[in-house]
Amino acid sequence: MSLLSEFEAQLPHKQQTIFQNLNSPFTIQEYLDSLVYQAVERDRSPLNVMLDEQCHCLDGGFLAALALWRIGYKPLVIDIVPYPGEDDDHVLALYKIHGFWGALAKSNYVNLGFREPVYKNLRELVMTYFEHYASVKQTKALRGYTRPLDASRYTRLNWAVDEVGANKLYYKHFYGRKAIPIITPQMVSYLSPVTDKAYKSETLFTDLNWSFGIRPDH
Repeated sequence: MSLLSEFEAQLPHKQQTIFQNLNSPFTIQEYLDSLVYQAVERDRSPLNVMLDEQCHCLDGGFLAALALWRIGYKPLVIDIVPYPGEDDDHVLALYKIHGFWGALAKSNYVNLGFREPVYKNLRELVMTYFEHYASVKQTKALRGYTRPLDASRYTRLNWAVDEVGANKLYYKHFYGRKAIPIITPQMVSYLSPVTDKAYKSETLFTDLNWSFGIRPDH
C-alpha cells in the first residue's frame, strides 16, 4: 500500500471526503486556513493534523505537501528562516505550474500564507515574505531559506500517518539544512523598523498569544 493510500485508509469518512475534495492548491490553502493555529511543542503527523483539526506551520506545511502530492505535484517543502532568536522559522509547501513557483503555508499571520504560481525562482518567491515577516519587536526578521526537501523520498518513515516517523523526517532530514542568505550583513545594518501602522496591519486576525517572544514557552 502506498503512503497516500495508507493515509486515506486511516482517515474517518468525514476527513476522507475533505481530503479528497482538496483538488487544487487554493482549496488546500483554504483548508489549512480553517484549522486552528496553535504553536504547541507537539509536531503532528498529517494524519493527526486532520484528526485533531489543529496545526502550526511545520505540521500544516507537511499536510499541504501531502495534499499537493495527491493531486500530482511533488511534495516539496522549504524553511524560511529568521535572524536567530528573533522569530520562528516558517515552513512553505511548494508547487510549480508552467515553470513558475507558488506556495502554501499555515500561519498565525495573514500575509505569510498562500502565493500564486507566478515566481520564476525560489528566491523571488521567498522575497515576497520579507516585508511581512515582522517580529513582535517590529523588526524585519527574515534572513534566508533552505533548498526544497522532497518528502516523497522518505516514505520508509511512514511520515504521513506515524508521528514518530514524521518527527524523524522533520528533525533529522528537514531542520538543520543550511540556509541560503537573502540579504547581506550590510543590508541588515540599515533595515528600517516596521511602523506601528504596518505592524497593526500584519497582525490583523493574529492571536499574538501564540507569537514568538510572547507565548508561554518563552
